[in-house]
Amino acid sequence: MAMLTPNTDAHQALAALASRYVDVEALPWVPTRFPGVDLKVLLEDPDTGMSTALTRFAPGASLPDHEHVGLEQSFVLEGALHDDEGVARAGQYVWRPAGSRHTAHAPEGCLVLSMFMRPNRFFDPQD
Repeated sequence: MAMLTPNTDAHQALAALASRYVDVEALPWVPTRFPGVDLKVLLEDPDTGMSTALTRFAPGASLPDHEHVGLEQSFVLEGALHDDEGVARAGQYVWRPAGSRHTAHAPEGCLVLSMFMRPNRFFDPQD
């Protein structure tokens, strides 16, 4: 099975079809290359690029222009996530089809449960 929760070894001894209970509090926040944007990866499949993560935006943090290569789903837990098409506030959900492209920012900060079928493609100089 390729799917795993990174930054924990708690699941290594489990049977292939056992449930994986994740101690989210124990997972570290991992900084991204974008200032003020950190992740706690809950699930990833290195073979397909699918992932589920908590994404934390510090107040004023943003993601540059990027394309969603596969379906992206976001449920805002705290704060608000803005883009040029609208705002998703705490308790709201937004999904974006594969091929959609935008920037995202969080003027007041936010915490988002993010689900990706494939990793985003960023159009900043490091990509």
